[in-house]
Amino acid sequence: MSTILVVDDEANIRKLLEKELSEEGYQVLSAPDGETAVELVRGNDVDLVVLDIRMEGQSGIETLRQLILEKKTLPVILHTGYAEYKLDFSTWMASAYVMKSSDLSELKETIRGLLS
Repeated sequence: MSTILVVDDEANIRKLLEKELSEEGYQVLSAPDGETAVELVRGNDVDLVVLDIRMEGQSGIETLRQLILEKKTLPVILHTGYAEYKLDFSTWMASAYVMKSSDLSELKETIRGLLS
């Protein structure tokens, strides 16, 4: 079973993704901020990260850099409601960029593709 780390400062988004991804058969960890996410990656066998960009404290872009330094092969999906970050070259380090939506099919499909 693959382990996915969901990182988002909005509790309702974390809970929704935890529920939906658990139903898909994944083990799901969650973090409310980037600092906690980096600690969870250090202490757990995480197979993929779903990461928000705009968060309180450390941004998702800074968290992305730290996650890649911790584990270079770790797939990271930037999951955001802001399309303009897709043009920011610092987001290109991510494995994928998925816009937040009430329809989670694109996110789930991206996760399946990266974990296969």
